[in-house]
Amino acid sequence: MNALLIMAGGASSRMKRSIHNSTLTKEQKEKALHVHKSLIPLGKEQKPLLYHLISNAVAAGYTDVFLITSPQNQAFKDYVGTGQTENVYAGAKIHFAIQQLKEGHEKPLGTADAVLQALDQYPELLEQTFAVCNGDNLYSKEAFKILLDQRKAPHALISYARSGLQFSNERIQKFAVLDIDDEGFLNDIIEKPDSSTVEQYKDNTGEIFVSMNIFSFLGNALYPFLESCPIHPERKEKELPEALRRLTAKIPKQIQCFGRKEHLLDLTAAEDIQSFNTL
Repeated sequence: MNALLIMAGGASSRMKRSIHNSTLTKEQKEKALHVHKSLIPLGKEQKPLLYHLISNAVAAGYTDVFLITSPQNQAFKDYVGTGQTENVYAGAKIHFAIQQLKEGHEKPLGTADAVLQALDQYPELLEQTFAVCNGDNLYSKEAFKILLDQRKAPHALISYARSGLQFSNERIQKFAVLDIDDEGFLNDIIEKPDSSTVEQYKDNTGEIFVSMNIFSFLGNALYPFLESCPIHPERKEKELPEALRRLTAKIPKQIQCFGRKEHLLDLTAAEDIQSFNTL
């Protein structure tokens, strides 16, 4: 089984906040307001990002998708199937993993907790290598395939060259910068770096690489770091990048970085819907 965990995310709050000031049509605004952003009809065929994302993964060789959602996931079930497991959608078998709200907390505990709960619900993943990605980026078939190929380390990520991304400079500057050693292994992930900090992470060609949140992990080697990941004092979440920082600090050269220079479509704000018109 080649498995992919897709983190579908929460309530799409940033998308919904940006709708009223966007140039979308009235019909587009209505759809964007009332469905999860990964389910908004896009492009000429009016299929959601989730469909295109899974289709690219299937084309790369993935067979099973574990879709991490909140318990309120009826909209996802309407698209992919009503079963908890073994639904068939976009050429893959879809299994739901539910990120439950932890007692004493007002919101979900973030991406590290989401993956942890998925592994608890599907312990067979602990003995496997699987990919993890966001549900609001359209990763290419080639990026997915890289994470299926043989490699030297138990874990991996796709590092994106900033010069290949076609977003605004303001947006690109918010992406987490990767500190990669000369052998291609991750040293650190620098969140929200300032411009002076970024310069020190250029490679020998002058390129800066960033994370777009697509990874591959060996389940049982990752699990302890998900479990022990602390809650961020301000955001009140257990964040996957922090789990990876702790992993690589304790056991260096465990996360191999594979560079790509390409743009990928992103569905963060309402205006991004227009960028999918070529699909």
